[in-house]
Amino acid sequence: MEYKIRTISEGEDSLLKDFLYEAIFVPPGTPAPPKLIINQPELQVYIAGFGTKKDDIGLVAEIDNKPIGAVWVRIMNDYGHIDNDTPSFAISLYKDYRGLGIGTALMREMLRILKDRGYKQASLAVQKANYAVKMYQKTGFKIVDENEEEYIMLCRL
Repeated sequence: MEYKIRTISEGEDSLLKDFLYEAIFVPPGTPAPPKLIINQPELQVYIAGFGTKKDDIGLVAEIDNKPIGAVWVRIMNDYGHIDNDTPSFAISLYKDYRGLGIGTALMREMLRILKDRGYKQASLAVQKANYAVKMYQKTGFKIVDENEEEYIMLCRL
């Protein structure tokens, strides 16, 4: 499957709304939450005003000029927050494009960009039952903390 990865353009923040919703882990057999869930403050921190801060960086994966996935980082007080110098990751792909290596490619490209920009590490939070835990580990993230439901993971750059 041929795809390309590009930087999120100005004015494409609506894409992040779609991909934020897609990033919500829904365990098998559980109904998906309503799309309005992304309006909750704890989720809005991922996308509100994206692109207005120097630490906001986003990439999109496309097939035939159609966005199929995105990864974005910003320094924010989210579930995976480590400190005010560590960008937190958000990533998702539409279901039909998962498990094909596209997410791994997005993660690796973002980690390369962060390293090139002088960041020392990046973080994320992921539910323990999420199949993506293995992909995060494959791209260099290690579990540094956990609670009942989630792992906090860190990648040193």
